[in-house]
Formats: sequence, C-alpha cells, structure tokens
Amino acid sequence: MTLLKKIIATWLLLGVTQTLSAMPASQLWLAEEQEGTLSVTPISAADGYHNQPLVVDNGVYFTQQVSSVDGAQTDLFFYDFTTRIARNLTNTPVSEYSPTLYPYGDGLSAVVVEADGSQKLWYYPFSKEQSPRRLFAHIAPVGYHAWGENEQLVMFVLGEPHTLQFTDLKGHLPKVVASDIGRTLAYNAARKIYSFTYTDLGQQWFASLDARTQVVTRHFALPAQVNYYTWFDDNTVAYAVAGRIYTRHIDNPEQVNIWRNLSAYCPGTISRLSKHRERLVFVCDSAKAK
Repeated sequence: MTLLKKIIATWLLLGVTQTLSAMPASQLWLAEEQEGTLSVTPISAADGYHNQPLVVDNGVYFTQQVSSVDGAQTDLFFYDFTTRIARNLTNTPVSEYSPTLYPYGDGLSAVVVEADGSQKLWYYPFSKEQSPRRLFAHIAPVGYHAWGENEQLVMFVLGEPHTLQFTDLKGHLPKVVASDIGRTLAYNAARKIYSFTYTDLGQQWFASLDARTQVVTRHFALPAQVNYYTWFDDNTVAYAVAGRIYTRHIDNPEQVNIWRNLSAYCPGTISRLSKHRERLVFVCDSAKAK
C-alpha cells in the first residue's frame, strides 16, 4: 500500500470523507449538570476538526487539526476547565489521534501516523524531560485502543474486516477476539469488561469482552446509524441519534431512555461522546459534514 493510500485509509477510519486538504468540521460541546440544571457550552471553535474527546477531572483531551503543508495535520490538545483555554500538547511533524490516559506512566497513549504512513501506538509523557516512544512495533495499523488492568489492552486494528485484538505490555502476541468491529472501545473497571460494537449479518451489536475469561458477550442491538457510545456510569451506556442522547442499562437493555434532546445546540449530528462524573463532552458534526 502506498503512503497516500495509507493516509487516506486513516482519514476514512476517523470519519474523514472530505478532500485531503480539509477534514470535516466538528465542534466540542460541554454538557454539565449542576443542582439538577444542565448547562451546555461550546469549548472549541466550530470551524475545523475538533474530535475524539476524553474527559478527565480537570479538562478534556482531544484531537485537533492544525496548519501543515498538506492541511491535514492533527495534534493532541488539552482544554482546561479552570482557565477555559486549550493548548497544544504535542506539536509534532506527525499526526496523532485517539488520546487516552496511559495507566503505566504520567502521560497519554495515542495512535501516531508515522513518517512512512504506518499507524502505531505511542506513549507521550507529560514531562518534557522524557521523549515519546512507540509501545508496539509489531502491531499495525492501529485505529483505537482501550487500557484495562494488568498491563492489558484491546486495539482496533484496520483490515478486511477490522478486528478487535487483545494483548499486553508483557510481550505476548495479540489475539483476535472479534471482527467487523466499530470505532468505540472502552474499559469498564467496575465490571472488568472491555466494551465494543460489531456487525453480524447486517445488525450492529453492543458487546463486551470479559478481561478474565476472554468470553465475548452480545448485550443488545444498536441502531444502524450509531457509531459511538460512552459509559454513562458503571451500568449504563449512552449514545446519540441525530441530536438526542439515549441511555440503556446493560442489565435491562430493552428499556431505552432519552437523556437529553440537544438538537438546539447541534444542528448537525452528535457523534462521539465522553462522560466523566457530572460532565459529558459531545462532538457536533456540522450539517455539511454528515
């Protein structure tokens, strides 16, 4: 595969369907519950690519397009809840995606599109005294990942079809545990399961992988247009359809509840979600980018 084809495949995986010089416009919004009242405010500009949020106690990590020779460069950013300012964390000549807290060091793990076009998982320490390093040289092309416990993780590995692969930092070879999977991977520490979606015979399913037994469990069917979800709490999954966010309890998935209608804030489509305590950050894809 040529470098150009690899780059195009990367952008398609990340939802980019525009020209090579322009990634689709997407805006980050913060929905915060305070004493029973929900406040919703934008935390990024509306023009340009602002995506893949990860909410933590003091802010939001995300991916943003920055100026480059080809116009498609992305870096990792952090929005601070106190200062209400976003800053570039990486500012490198390569593109980074999918910021995730790295459990075994003070920093982030991220998917990096290396100079030769390969997509691999890297560690970016917060300290400037340490240099970023590749975590896996033999696993590629990686799209997304989620850390569990005991130095274990799952990765979305591009292919035909895309596969969910389970591995660890101890040198074991990755194991394919599911195929034709979706873009959202997560770990539920309370239940000790990795969650993901996959398609079987045209139907999309929400499923989990037991971290101890390696058993995959199919929990409930998802609407065809749902590509992303977040754990709302230890027992509840949330996802969006157009501008509405729905929740489903994993033990009672037949009951679907609408959490909020946020269409007034997002005239396009809500895609990615990230929830942490009372804060939920959602991505609004512009109407032109749907």
